[in-house]
Amino acid sequence: MKINMKIGELATRTGCLVETVRFYEREGLLPTAARTSANYRVYNEVHVERLLFIRHCRSLDMALDEIRSLLTFRDAPESDCGEVNQVLDKHITHVAQRIGDLKALQKQLKELRSLCNTTQASKDCKILKKLTDMDEVSPRNLGTHSGGCH
Repeated sequence: MKINMKIGELATRTGCLVETVRFYEREGLLPTAARTSANYRVYNEVHVERLLFIRHCRSLDMALDEIRSLLTFRDAPESDCGEVNQVLDKHITHVAQRIGDLKALQKQLKELRSLCNTTQASKDCKILKKLTDMDEVSPRNLGTHSGGCH
C-alpha cells in the first residue's frame, strides 16, 4: 500500500471526487494533509480509512454533524459508546420521519396522477390544472422534499 499519495490518488482509492475530499477537509472531517516542498497535499492510509468511514456514513444518509460526532468517538477508542448509540437512535428516528414524509408524498403524487387517465390535449389535462391552482399549494402539501422554492 502506498503511504504518501496526492489528492487525486486518494480520491481514486476511495471513490470520491477531488472536490469532495477538499470539502471534507474544509469541514474538518479529514485531518489536514501534510504538504510537499512543492506545496502539494500528501495523504496517507489514515486519510484513506477516515474518508472511507465518512463515505460509509454518508451512504447511510448521515448528516455532517452526525458524522463529526461519530468521528469524535472513533478518535477516542477508550470512550463509552453510549453516545454513539444515541446518535444512531436519533438518525433512525429521523429516517423514519422521512419515510413517513415520502409515503405522504407518494400518496399525494398518486392522487395527482389519478386525475388524468386518458390521453388528451395538454390544455385539458387535470394534472396540469391542479399543479397550476395556487390555492392548492402550501408547504404542508408539498412535504419536506426538495420541490419547494429555494
